[in-house]
Amino acid sequence: MSSPPIQWYPGHIAKAERALFEQLKRVDVVLEVRDARIPRSTHHPQVDQWIGTKGQVLVLNRTDMIPAQTRQQWTQWFRSQGQEPNFTDAQHGKGIEAVAGAVQEAGAQVNARRRDRGMLPRPIRAVVIGFPNVGKSALINRLLNRRVVESSRRAGITRQLRWVRISDQIELLDAPGVLPNKLTDQEAAIKLAICDDIGEAAYDNQRVAASLVDLLKQLHQDRCLEARYKVDAAELTGESYLQALAERKYKGDVERSARQILNDFRKGILGTIALELP
Repeated sequence: MSSPPIQWYPGHIAKAERALFEQLKRVDVVLEVRDARIPRSTHHPQVDQWIGTKGQVLVLNRTDMIPAQTRQQWTQWFRSQGQEPNFTDAQHGKGIEAVAGAVQEAGAQVNARRRDRGMLPRPIRAVVIGFPNVGKSALINRLLNRRVVESSRRAGITRQLRWVRISDQIELLDAPGVLPNKLTDQEAAIKLAICDDIGEAAYDNQRVAASLVDLLKQLHQDRCLEARYKVDAAELTGESYLQALAERKYKGDVERSARQILNDFRKGILGTIALELP
């Protein structure tokens, strides 16, 4: 029997997206934040449409969770697409200055146009958008140098849209996470669940943890499992690996072994691992 598809589109996200479209008219620059472990899966298919002719700043957050070599590969790939990625670790405040500079640069054209029309310059209005839990709130707090928006490891904490002033030059709109209303790519949906970028109610831990084990094997990254749990994954499927781990460590409790693997991956205990490569 095949598992039901992963779908998650809570009411607050639908409501926030409607409010976001209203505010987009007032925005000069769009900061799109993605998860550096899964940059493809955390790209909203409608972002390009929303951005239109506005300035764009691409931020890949959680750069501390991927190898430096992968970061270089993604940099080259995005540049070949005509985009300059900004890598950040918002949790620890790394890469923040470059993002502020990129916003300023992208918004400079707005004030140049205003000056040409004989108008006074005004602060640049930027919006931060991205999937739930990719680190938007942590990024805003770092840009402001103080905690003004609540940030949490759980998806779906930011519920309201609010403007915050970063400096005399930049105003930022903090928006709740946006998601496609239907997750048609189930491979991407599984990765969102693995990385905790989607609400917990949307998925089954055992299915997602088994998929993580299979994915690590595909990427030749499964050595970290044996190093951590002393159970070799080489000859096992994801499901049978959970079973073997449960029997070895958790008195046969498969749910517990699933949660343990997911938590260890999400906290970086299994090491720096990218689930997507260019």
